[in-house]
Amino acid sequence: MFALLVAIIYLSFISLGLPDSLLGAAWPVMRIQFNSPDSFASIISVIIGLGTITSSLLSDRLTKRFGAGLVTAVSTAMTAVALFLFSISTQFWMLALFAIPYGLGAGGVDAALNNYVALHLKSRHMSWLHCMWGVGASVSPYIMSYALTGGSGWHEGYFIVAAIQIALSAVIFISLPLWKKAGSSIFKDNAQPAQKREKALPLKDVFKIKGAAACFLCFFCYCALEQTSMLWASSYMIAHNGISEETAAMFASLFFIGITVGRGLNGFLTFKFSDRTLIRAGYSIIVCGAVLISIPSVDALTVAGFIVLGLGCAPVYPSIIHSTPALFGAQNSQAMIGVQMAFAYIGGLASPLFGVLADAITPNILPFYIAFFLVIMIVMHELMVRQTKPQSSIL
Repeated sequence: MFALLVAIIYLSFISLGLPDSLLGAAWPVMRIQFNSPDSFASIISVIIGLGTITSSLLSDRLTKRFGAGLVTAVSTAMTAVALFLFSISTQFWMLALFAIPYGLGAGGVDAALNNYVALHLKSRHMSWLHCMWGVGASVSPYIMSYALTGGSGWHEGYFIVAAIQIALSAVIFISLPLWKKAGSSIFKDNAQPAQKREKALPLKDVFKIKGAAACFLCFFCYCALEQTSMLWASSYMIAHNGISEETAAMFASLFFIGITVGRGLNGFLTFKFSDRTLIRAGYSIIVCGAVLISIPSVDALTVAGFIVLGLGCAPVYPSIIHSTPALFGAQNSQAMIGVQMAFAYIGGLASPLFGVLADAITPNILPFYIAFFLVIMIVMHELMVRQTKPQSSIL
């Protein structure tokens, strides 16, 4: 029973990643049909981001009332419906409207699953489950590239992913009894028993926790970097390397391949290395990736650079989430993770700003944009480590 539930959670993380790279892969073609500038992708991204922030902040209340399984199932179904509506959209305002349930559904899945895994599963699962997110995010650009090269257009790409999401949602709905029955088994697998507060920690008190502000800013900068790389990889390669839209859509998945492979390896590395060491290693690898994509007119180096960027990003997000109980106390971890998710989504909203800058200057500024957030992220992480040192000595 426990193994089956874990397998379903893994499928849920694949479902979570599937839609995330579609817009970036398809937008160079979509904007032509809608006669829109590059920066209009930012509007859709912002609407989705606002939805994810809202559902993330509400997830604790919803999960306590309905359970993580039902919240995950309904949220996945909501995302599937939104993707289907995207596939039949004929005007830009329709995309903007359907982005609302798209964001609400995606945020509900992410927050519910991350909280559930952080409370109930061992650290290796956190990396491997986020690796499954990378599987979904890596596959969808190929689906979009297949649709574009096959002549069916971006509509079919969204339709295919919507159909996959519907099937995954059905599996989760069928499995709902397992989420209730397997609770006691899950705690047997947990390295440490989860500690809960009888009452929710007020938001103002969360920010008073030592090191919390630095942690949230670190999440903000990481997701700004990740989402910018994800959303604008295709546009960058078209402008920087002069390759076709179809080829760029396919190559855009390389960033996700890097994240996927990196998180798969990170799960094994957690047996030997601390979260702090893996996070710092990730920062160093991101620097190498940014340097590679900045080298002009060498397609192979640009492709390799996005893979390296993904490898560098791989350990950062799951390792910070996993280290939360040790850094801030198990009794505060639920409240901390909820706000972490919100700041992660807020950070994702910084990626649309790049679209504005790309229109005003050039998409070729992407490596410098990445470097800006990377520097702040490193500073905030080291500040967080220093402020939480007494609690994080075991890391």
